[in-house]
Amino acid sequence: MKAIVTRSPGGLDCLELRELPDPGQPGPGQVRVKLHASSLNFHDLLVANGGIPAADGRVLLSDAAGVVEEVGEGVNEFKPGDHVVSGFFPQWTDGLPFASVGNFKGTPGDGTDGYATEVPVRAAAD
Repeated sequence: MKAIVTRSPGGLDCLELRELPDPGQPGPGQVRVKLHASSLNFHDLLVANGGIPAADGRVLLSDAAGVVEEVGEGVNEFKPGDHVVSGFFPQWTDGLPFASVGNFKGTPGDGTDGYATEVPVRAAAD
């Protein structure tokens, strides 16, 4: 599967298109999504430019939309064919952002691999 990743030390000239292994079937609590759109937001640009440190080889982008291909055991809120979008901070529903967000460890494209790929497999609740 194709993915766009960062290479240290960062910078737009350090982005690389790579062929990564297919993530396979979703495990318990996970969904597999065929992505149809993604976008580069300011946070993603900071990561790409090295302004926010990320692991070498990190898959970029925190915003994406696609269609659920498969769901893992225990996933009841999604089914194949559902149209879905990613959430930058899915647990932040209102109020001051960092009171509920805390850090960027779980943020796609920063603390975890993002959506500059074809078919991510991720936790359904994230």
